[in-house]
Amino acid sequence: MEASQSREPWNKGKLVGQKPPLKPKDIWAIRIHLQNEHQVRDLAMFNLAIDSKLRGCDLVNLHVRDVTHGNQILPRAMVVQRKTQRPVQFELTEPTRSAVSAWIEMANLKPEHYLFPSRLAKSPHVSTRQYARIVHQWVAAIGLDSTVYGTHTMRRTKATLIYKRTKNLRAVQLLLGHTKLESTVRYLGIEVDDALEISEQTEI
Repeated sequence: MEASQSREPWNKGKLVGQKPPLKPKDIWAIRIHLQNEHQVRDLAMFNLAIDSKLRGCDLVNLHVRDVTHGNQILPRAMVVQRKTQRPVQFELTEPTRSAVSAWIEMANLKPEHYLFPSRLAKSPHVSTRQYARIVHQWVAAIGLDSTVYGTHTMRRTKATLIYKRTKNLRAVQLLLGHTKLESTVRYLGIEVDDALEISEQTEI
């Protein structure tokens, strides 16, 4: 009985709730850091995470053939999400294609290989837990509080930017592969964000 009373709650000392997206200046700061440190794999992973808006489990499960055709990096790719079993498309911007191409060449990866193979013999690709640690390293490297950010930060970043620029919720829903519009609203936290924005613009 005493042991159960002394057990700490799982979330003690942790920030729970939605992980915030990165701001454009944070994205560029991380890119510059990774370029300066010559972290070729991490730059490819970071750029692809931002562009694809994939969940961590889908990102680490990508094969080289998912983003390439012959020796070319595809400008647009499609994968089936593990969680929903629904296909989702995403664009690979020029910086991402360049970074992914450099990583494939450096690692000498073949089409059938995982895009981000693990350095551990027991795992064929980087695990979701390892990916989460890598994300924390990225944000900490530019002076952000790593406890505030996580893998869903990567998934939310471009989606949030697209919504703020277009206010097209349906487009963001498709890009995230959500089955319900309500899920996209909750995921982006846009009702709260819009309310705060209106509040800031309202003078008393």
